[in-house]
Amino acid sequence: MPKILGVDVGGTFTDFFLVDDQTGETWVHKVNSTPDDPSRAILSGVNALAPRMSDGLSFLAHGTTVATNALIQRRGGKVALVTTAGFRDLLEIGRQTRPKIYDLKVDNPAPLVPRQRRFEIVERIDAKGEVDTPFDASQIASLIQKIKDCEAESVAVCFLFSFLNPHHERLIGQALRDQIPDIEVSLSSDIQPEFREYERLSTTVLNAYLQPLVGRYMTTLADALEKKALGCKVGISQSSGGLMSIDRAAAVPIRTALSGPAAGVTGAIALSKLSGHQNLITFDMGGTSTDVCLVSNGQAEMAYARNVAEFPVRLAMLDIHTVGAGGGSIAFIDRDGLLKVGPRSAGAAPGPACYGQGGTEPTVTDANLVLGRLPAQLVGGDMRLDIAQAEAAIENLGQKLDLGLMETAHGIIRIVNSNMVRAIRAVSIERGHDPRSFTLAAFGGAGALHAVEVARELDMPSILIPPAPGILCAEGVAAADLEEAFVATCRTPLNGSLDLVRTSATKLLQEADTWFETEQVATSLRNKSLAFDMRYIGQNFELTVAKDELADDFLDPASLRSSFLAAHKTKYGHSDPDAAIEIVNVRVVARQLRPPAHRTSLSHADQDSSGPEAAGTHSVWFNTDQPHESTIVDRATLREGDSLDTPSVISQFDATTLLPPGYNLSVVSGGSLLIEARK
Repeated sequence: MPKILGVDVGGTFTDFFLVDDQTGETWVHKVNSTPDDPSRAILSGVNALAPRMSDGLSFLAHGTTVATNALIQRRGGKVALVTTAGFRDLLEIGRQTRPKIYDLKVDNPAPLVPRQRRFEIVERIDAKGEVDTPFDASQIASLIQKIKDCEAESVAVCFLFSFLNPHHERLIGQALRDQIPDIEVSLSSDIQPEFREYERLSTTVLNAYLQPLVGRYMTTLADALEKKALGCKVGISQSSGGLMSIDRAAAVPIRTALSGPAAGVTGAIALSKLSGHQNLITFDMGGTSTDVCLVSNGQAEMAYARNVAEFPVRLAMLDIHTVGAGGGSIAFIDRDGLLKVGPRSAGAAPGPACYGQGGTEPTVTDANLVLGRLPAQLVGGDMRLDIAQAEAAIENLGQKLDLGLMETAHGIIRIVNSNMVRAIRAVSIERGHDPRSFTLAAFGGAGALHAVEVARELDMPSILIPPAPGILCAEGVAAADLEEAFVATCRTPLNGSLDLVRTSATKLLQEADTWFETEQVATSLRNKSLAFDMRYIGQNFELTVAKDELADDFLDPASLRSSFLAAHKTKYGHSDPDAAIEIVNVRVVARQLRPPAHRTSLSHADQDSSGPEAAGTHSVWFNTDQPHESTIVDRATLREGDSLDTPSVISQFDATTLLPPGYNLSVVSGGSLLIEARK
């Protein structure tokens, strides 16, 4: 069974990427998403691809937005919280930082666990991991009854310094599982055992909040796939870009909070290896939002703390910046009388006005259609766009602005492009990177349509469009490695004894080996990486410095200092070689490597042997002066080595690529399109 299926569930479409590991042949497919039950869309796509999987399916990799949507919409489970006595209100107190420093009316979101469902236990572990106040088991009976009475679906347990000594947390966790078998339990020492009490607490609560919903979804999905008798393993995409088992995803759903966007970055990294462009800024523009991430030397930037749906999360995640700008973003006149675009989106239903499903508000997709940048048919002809309804929606907006049809459409495009340019600046210029040194890797359903204009604003020299830009997230998740992360806090001055750090690293490497055995990973496919969180003593934030765990000097102080100083200079523009440095955390990542399949052909589920559509011409408005007669090109007719140097609209099953005047396009290795400004 050599075939692997990647599935990415988005807000508008669910995408499929099927690859034969032996022959390299690939197929792509799209169906409308089913937000009420994402598994229905997955089964629909599996049915469409069934003829291609007659010899079986070995692996199904899945990027999901279930956790993300649950947090955004606040529709998770009913959670109870158990804390060390005196820390019941930490979840509400949080940090002193405000969401918007200059808006005194905006406050942090209400805690997901109300005060009446927060319970205290008398116990205390001190800062050295030693027992300060012993745990009294007589408290358990009362706690169990309180949790039963409040009818909680899940419980989060977070004790002080449990990342150093989890014994008390585990006693409570075992009692809960024994006496309330149906309840979900999240222990902070299992979810993220590292220091920073509030962030660890928040992450654990979020995990407990997601467990009932995501657990049910994972069970539904597993049962549905079992009924299809596919007989395959299932991997769920993590926010770090790797995969985990479906059971692990149900237990630690917070790791899937950025599952879908991370899959796109993974796909872009695989693309960089084929094209030779190792420095990328990924530009994933979908129907609702745009996700950007910086990839340097083939490695994506990582973040270990960020907000998801306004809540702090402390986990390893790809450093993805998201902005509410997509094809479905709605254009409107704000209270200040100015034209704005997004973050509100028309979504999949009713969708943009041109979808003909009842939408009447003008969107980015409507503007592109009016300007001639989109063909009248999408998804291989399965979806027809109504230009009359798009024009009506934009004309109605233009009348309020005293602008003509084309001026209004151009205004919508320029504003949404500006929103996305700011997002790219956030992951590049604001973090010490010059975007002019990077290639813009554009994908998603709308990325290739806006890529050239976005790159022009940033003076980026080149744009890379993958063979199936609208399916790259599904392709990325199909190429991802099975992965598990381990972390331990071991604050130690770099100029002191590093025995604690060495002991912690050795223990984590052993845990990684145990994970390999549990997952039955072949020795030849095992990979371990080691990294240290470091900072100047007195700093509040760390920088992660990667090291080769196989090297004899992985704890050499001079080497670690040099690596940290280089990272600090890149991040902040300066470093102090004489200042004292400390190691805060040690991190180990274990991966089951999967070699990327060699692409030989690309087709979609219902494509037979019929030839490509004939090329034609079409009037496209690249500016407000006049339209340009542009060539309509079927991407299926383009082969490696081909080039275009005239204004063109390149159409394919899953996306549309726009080539404005003044740019050249060439087809490079792996079938990607390389667009460069004409010199």
